[in-house]
Amino acid sequence: MAKYLISFPSEAMVVSAEELPVVSAESHAVIQEAKDAGVYVFGGGINEQVDPVLVSADGSVGTELYPGSQLTGGFLVLDLPARGDALEWARKIAVACRCPQELREFGYDPES
Repeated sequence: MAKYLISFPSEAMVVSAEELPVVSAESHAVIQEAKDAGVYVFGGGINEQVDPVLVSADGSVGTELYPGSQLTGGFLVLDLPARGDALEWARKIAVACRCPQELREFGYDPES
């Protein structure tokens, strides 16, 4: 089994106010399906109202972030037996959210 990150930046989801309740219901249905299947690990959206900070190696906190590290939107982490399964779940969430999803595999760490 491997853990997979399925995600999208907030600017990728362009839906009308009328369509938003349907998109929300359909995406929550996919999440519930993943929970029922026992593959759901964690999911959510980045709170873009709270500014990110960078905690440096010396413990100091600053507002300058890594270049290109903008993280917005939503994500889902699933624990799946194969990449093909991850692609199928990414397809389901892309259809439900009406926007493309990025798929990444976490590296295996026996301590986590």
